[in-house]
Amino acid sequence: MNKRLVLWDIDQTLIDLRGAGREWYAQVLPQVTGVAFTGMPPLFGHTELAITSQVLTLHGIEPDDETVRKMWAALVTAAEQAVPTMTTRGIALPGAAAALSALAETTVQTLVTGNLREVSWHKLAAFGLHEHLDFEIGGYGSLSAHRPDLVAHAVSLAGNRHSPFAADAVVVIGDTPHDIDAALAHGALAIGVTTGRYDESALRDAGAHVILPDLSDTQAVLGAVLA
Repeated sequence: MNKRLVLWDIDQTLIDLRGAGREWYAQVLPQVTGVAFTGMPPLFGHTELAITSQVLTLHGIEPDDETVRKMWAALVTAAEQAVPTMTTRGIALPGAAAALSALAETTVQTLVTGNLREVSWHKLAAFGLHEHLDFEIGGYGSLSAHRPDLVAHAVSLAGNRHSPFAADAVVVIGDTPHDIDAALAHGALAIGVTTGRYDESALRDAGAHVILPDLSDTQAVLGAVLA
């Protein structure tokens, strides 16, 4: 029997590093474009492609491919430079390390996240949460502004590396309705955690199959994923 494929969100699901994304954009926008940073749209649940495009547009800059990619390169550098201070300004959320470890033997684990792949690595490695995740088969925010595309991409890569995963063998874990929508678009099991800005009611309305307050109850996480 094939293992289940678990697709993790990062921000407000595994770690809380709120404010970092805004700071990095404030740092890199003037570097790349020469335009002073004045603000940005909400980040929650959106992909980096969508966020970068919106930030550039907000500042009167055409989000062409070259400019977007220059922004991403600068964001990766900003994240790398921030690694030494990440654990002093943010936290690994309760139970995250234990959940990843507990699922390592029975599942394939990777990411579906709005973050860039390199930024994902820096964020999770800073908190020691990278060990049980296969970063090579994830769906990242550079791929599409449409989050369900990230799930499809990750499922395809994981199937090529292992063996094809049926829809009911795929589990998406995240803290926003965007995560839930992406799971449901592919017939995957949608597990919501209320560690971000969305409460149980909002995640239930989005269609989450299971809602957990956080990841601190490892047996509850295992039960939800493996049920």
